[in-house]
Amino acid sequence: MLDDLRQQANLTYGEEAPTIEKPLKPRGKRFLGMTPVQRLVIAVLLFFITTLIGSLCLLVNGIIVLPI
Repeated sequence: MLDDLRQQANLTYGEEAPTIEKPLKPRGKRFLGMTPVQRLVIAVLLFFITTLIGSLCLLVNGIIVLPI
């Protein structure tokens, strides 16, 4: 009886215990760590800034004239 216990202990001692690893979740594509909503807000703000600066440059150079 003790011999059986020793054999079982030796068998389980030499083997590694099975480890359960959690699969990694795909985090999706992230650009500079931003979510898609944050990227959209940045893109819209950049669009408005370039439109505003372009209009001001045309106005300063006299290419367009305000109808005042």
